[in-house]
Amino acid sequence: MIITSLLDTDLYKFTMMQVVLHQFPGAQVEYRFKCRNPGVQLAPYVSEIRDEIRALCSLQFQDAELAYLRSLRFIKSDFVDFLGLFRLNEKYIRVSALPSGEIDITITGPWLHTILFEIPVLAIVNEVYFRNTQKVPAFPEGRQRLDAKIAQLHEHGLEDLKIADYGTRRRFSRAWHEEVLRVLCARLGVHEQRSGAPGQFAGTSNVLYAMKLGLTPLGTMAHEYLQACQSLGPRLRDSQVFGFEMWAKEYRGDLGIALSDVYGMSAFLRDFDLYFCKLFDGARHDSGDPFAWGERLLEHYRNNRVDPLTKTLIFSDALTVPRIVELHRQFHGRCQLAFGIGTNLTNDLGYEPLQIVVKMTRCNGQPVAKLSDAPGKNMCDDEKYLAYLRQVFDIPTPA
Repeated sequence: MIITSLLDTDLYKFTMMQVVLHQFPGAQVEYRFKCRNPGVQLAPYVSEIRDEIRALCSLQFQDAELAYLRSLRFIKSDFVDFLGLFRLNEKYIRVSALPSGEIDITITGPWLHTILFEIPVLAIVNEVYFRNTQKVPAFPEGRQRLDAKIAQLHEHGLEDLKIADYGTRRRFSRAWHEEVLRVLCARLGVHEQRSGAPGQFAGTSNVLYAMKLGLTPLGTMAHEYLQACQSLGPRLRDSQVFGFEMWAKEYRGDLGIALSDVYGMSAFLRDFDLYFCKLFDGARHDSGDPFAWGERLLEHYRNNRVDPLTKTLIFSDALTVPRIVELHRQFHGRCQLAFGIGTNLTNDLGYEPLQIVVKMTRCNGQPVAKLSDAPGKNMCDDEKYLAYLRQVFDIPTPA
């Protein structure tokens, strides 16, 4: 089995799932899979992928895992009780081969019962693909590349630069993911915010490895949460504000990192008013020019009479160590900083990584979409809805 624990997923799946349980328990959704790499043939591995998903659906949370979740300050007791009864159900997911050699994966059902599919399914597709195409993995090359990244972090003398692992969904394999994390813990030192431990490794988005290795689990919300609010909120124009308000209702100031690119930065800043500037601890960048994004956000804080030094900017879009060093140089001392590295940490062995995603496309029968600052990341099968979304949020049509 590739996935052996339901904790082998990103923390924000649980933080969003808790909101769904308490605020939107009846929501029905659809997710679709997409591979952005041209020419990649995944169809030959459909039966293997199905077998792994069937095994995933046999898993239940163990007592020790539930106890760990219960220990997190923002996880509520009734949610843990619900997870104690939870299993993923195979009837909600369909995997099929297409004549083109690609595959179609569609997840349809109650949001509460399908939200945990995305991350393990992506990890399964990655590992099945690479164990078939790379029979003898280039682990020595991967270790050399990891050593080089660690050396780059050390050579710049930036002890206050902290990185985190966001790489579960696109990892080469589960075993490689764990090896990378253990090396980072040993070589960079684990940063512990409460104790002030000086390490450069801030934690991981993966809840299983946070528990296993004593790391801080990291994450708040993903695009699907704000996308679903397009259907669940009172009106489309207020859906982003509605999403932030419902988040605040659930967490009362905890988990205060807002995602900024569901409608692009301009629309985000229009909605992220003085109230949200003060309420949320910061924002996360996930598409577009990170330098321009950071400058605009700092200016926005200043215009709202909020000290940027009290706020955190999180960068998480296709990061590499050289890019992190550049961003750190530009924004260090002007705000608090955090960097989450995904594919470049957990799938850098010399092969082209799979650029695969699972995105929510419908909620309660209505199309939902993301209109990020990187048009290639948009994913919606309804062009009329995309045009309407652009009009409502005053987003120019890309050339």
